[in-house]
Amino acid sequence: MEPLVSILIPAYNSQEWLPSTIESALAQTWRKKEVIVVDDGSRDRTLEIAKSFGAKGVKVVEQANQGAAAARNTAFAACQGNYIQWLDADDLLEPDKIEAQVRALDARTTPRTLLSGAWGYFIYRTRKARFVPTPLWHDLTPVEWLLRKMGRNLHMQTDNWLISRELTLAAGPWDVRLFRDNDGEYLSRVILASDGIRFVPDARSYYRQAGFKSISHIGGSNKKLESLFLSMKLHISYLRSLEDTQRTREASVYYIQTWLPAFIPYRPDIVEQLKELLLELGGHFDGPRMSWKYKWISSVFGWNLARRAQLFGPRLRKSINIAWDEAMFHLEKRTGTAQ
Repeated sequence: MEPLVSILIPAYNSQEWLPSTIESALAQTWRKKEVIVVDDGSRDRTLEIAKSFGAKGVKVVEQANQGAAAARNTAFAACQGNYIQWLDADDLLEPDKIEAQVRALDARTTPRTLLSGAWGYFIYRTRKARFVPTPLWHDLTPVEWLLRKMGRNLHMQTDNWLISRELTLAAGPWDVRLFRDNDGEYLSRVILASDGIRFVPDARSYYRQAGFKSISHIGGSNKKLESLFLSMKLHISYLRSLEDTQRTREASVYYIQTWLPAFIPYRPDIVEQLKELLLELGGHFDGPRMSWKYKWISSVFGWNLARRAQLFGPRLRKSINIAWDEAMFHLEKRTGTAQ
């Protein structure tokens, strides 16, 4: 079997990263492929850059800005592939990523078998990517995968999957109501519709962490917080639809306890709703865990100020790491050119 694989790239104001992303799609060793870029009303040179790859067979679709979920739905409607490779506009694929997953299709798999792969974090330099195995890096049933994700605060990013057209249609379209975590909610539905997950360790992708403008960064955005809240409720309903037992309720409780602090101090109304859901599931919330560095701030200046300090610290460290890696990336690039 030699299926056609559609590599679908939604893009919005992605001029800095898009060329490398498209090149990683075109470099795939699996030859039977199509690459489609949907420009979601970008205001920079994203559309111009995407069109510059037209001579290499890249199809470009334009639409008014509607969000990532709508752009992905547009991309799927335009594709012909037997299998779908989602690829964010700032991420990268290892050249043999798709081929490794297609080669894993055998007599034990069906069109409803979902293929996953290994992925690593990077900022600018892919050679510094960190591939850290988690309990999700295994062959798993749908209920076991969701249990591990929600009960251990784990995730797999959008690019590491290969999804059959049959499974894509069964899962339904991306939810355009969701701005934050639309990928987590969508892939949970794909898993729900699957007959199991096949993990392919040699199928590697790269997840870029290079700033605070990405959708994954929440901050105090009401739009992102409301989206995350809706996604959380949907996640819990999906898991409990597969199995409503003590262990799935405990996983749901842990999932809420993990993400509830993201709403503090920004949305006390959502905090109260999540606390009620915790009680319904048999859990409770005692406030976010704080190390000694922040506990003394809480005891002297109050919990809200301590929480803000707890949010600021990691952001400062991330900013420093990003600036350092960017500087080294440009330095190495100049050195390589000189050599």
